[in-house]
Amino acid sequence: MRSTVSSKGQITIPAELREEMGLRAGTPVVFERRPEGALLRRGTQGVHPVDRVFGRLRLGVGVDARLDDMRGPRPAPRRRSGRTVTGRK
Repeated sequence: MRSTVSSKGQITIPAELREEMGLRAGTPVVFERRPEGALLRRGTQGVHPVDRVFGRLRLGVGVDARLDDMRGPRPAPRRRSGRTVTGRK
C-alpha cells in the first residue's frame, strides 16, 4: 500500500488499512520512529487509567507513617562516636 505526503504534511491512510485497524475520523494515532522507518499504530482514547486516579488515595496519615505501619518501624539512627579518622578528638 502506498500514499503520498501532501504539501501540508498530511497523508491518506488507504481505506483497506483504515477498516482493518478500525480508524475513523478523530481516532488518535501514534507515529513511532524505527531504524527502518516509521510505525503507525492506533493511539489511545482519553487519559490513561492511572492518570484518572492519581492523587485520590487518602491515607489519613503521612506517607512515612503509612510505610512504617506496612514494614515496621525504622531502625534508630546510628550514633557517631565523635572520633576522627586518626583516633583523636
